[in-house]
Amino acid sequence: MKYFQPQILLLILALTLVSYNYFPSVQAKSSLVPATKNPSVLPPQPSASDLAIPLTYKIETYNSPVMGGSRTYGISLPPGYGKNSNQRYPVIFLLHGGHGNPQDWWLDQKGTALTTLQKLYTTGKLPPSIVITPDGNDKRGSSPHWDPEYIDGPHGNISTAIGSELVKIIQQRYRTLPNPDFWAMGGLSSGGWGAINVGLHHVNNFSILFSHSGYFKDKSGSQNSPIIYIKNISPQAQKRLRIYLDTGISDIEEMEEAKQFTKVLSQLKISNVFRKFPGGHTWNYWREHLADSLTFVGEQFRIEETAHATDNLTLQK
Repeated sequence: MKYFQPQILLLILALTLVSYNYFPSVQAKSSLVPATKNPSVLPPQPSASDLAIPLTYKIETYNSPVMGGSRTYGISLPPGYGKNSNQRYPVIFLLHGGHGNPQDWWLDQKGTALTTLQKLYTTGKLPPSIVITPDGNDKRGSSPHWDPEYIDGPHGNISTAIGSELVKIIQQRYRTLPNPDFWAMGGLSSGGWGAINVGLHHVNNFSILFSHSGYFKDKSGSQNSPIIYIKNISPQAQKRLRIYLDTGISDIEEMEEAKQFTKVLSQLKISNVFRKFPGGHTWNYWREHLADSLTFVGEQFRIEETAHATDNLTLQK
């Protein structure tokens, strides 16, 4: 027995070392499973310290080959954006109306969007988002004598500039969620029509569209009239779309167009909401009801996060 003891001891020692090196790797692998079962796509609720810092916006410039020159956009980054370099965010485009510019939604005497965003982030009705206000003016510039043409037309390819080119710029410059289910676009008046029109021409980039006091038939023809053009969208894209509309009851023409558009959306079984509120075609109305459309957007973001988590769980089973 004394002759075999050293060999037995060596064997025991070897088995111990093997088990020591093997089992930690198994444990490390299993510890990753819970993290991949239910990934959190959206950013978490901002901390109190992040919310205590007032939101700001700034106007940025970029070169636009589509429009043949320099273009601008406004941007407000969400609370805590600079803290976690791995966190990505949903994106919301807000389009201005006639005789407007990228500052309109931010100005206190007009859109006061920063105040609305602050309240929605604080209450958790909207996940922290990157909010962009594009320049919707074409090569003619801004004028009280005409509305912006949110189309690809004789005065510039604005639809492509906003719906495709600017999307790529934002994706390059900021930490965005790539999935179009977490990209929304809306606007007011002609910008309300523009958001629906540009969005329908770029369903690969946007899934959530909203309009305040917009119209849905354009003089340029059926190609840019959402109430007609939406029938040309593929069934798969139609299924992904979620559309919110609201109009002041004093806006008789816009009210009637919204009713007609909602009817078409429902016939196509496209998810939609239409709301009527007291008021008219004024900044007072748009200021007040921006919270309604962005709450809708926030709800859709949450729904999509749950759907994506469920899909991931199904794939892993």
